Amino acid sequence: MRFLISILLNGLLVYFASWLLSGVYVNSFSVAIIAGLALGIINLFIKPIITFLTLPITIVTLGLFLFVINGAMVLLVDRLVAGFSVNGLTWAIIFSVVLAFLNLLIGNYSVNTRGPLIK
Repeated sequence: MRFLISILLNGLLVYFASWLLSGVYVNSFSVAIIAGLALGIINLFIKPIITFLTLPITIVTLGLFLFVINGAMVLLVDRLVAGFSVNGLTWAIIFSVVLAFLNLLIGNYSVNTRGPLIK
C-alpha cells in the first residue's frame, strides 16, 4: 500500500511540476504517474551506471555535472513515455530541480523507510 501511495504522490508531483513549467508537458494524470514511475526506475538502474562512468567530469565540475545527468534521465523518460514531453535539456534540468524541491517539501520518503509520507 505504501508503494502505491508513493507512486501516486510522485505522479502528482510530476503533474504539478509540469503545470509550473511551460517547457514540460504532460497529457493527463495517468501519464504523469507512468512518467514518475519510469523516472524512478531509470534513476534506480541507469543513473548509477552513468554517474560512475562520468565520475571524472563530475569531480572536475565539482558535482555540477550531476544536474546534466539528471536532465538526461528526464529526457530519456521523455523518449520512453508517450504523452510526456520536455523541450530540451535546459527544461529537463529545471524540471529535475523543481521535482527534487517538491519531493523535499512534501517529504516523499523512500518506500523502505518507516517515516511518514507527509509530515
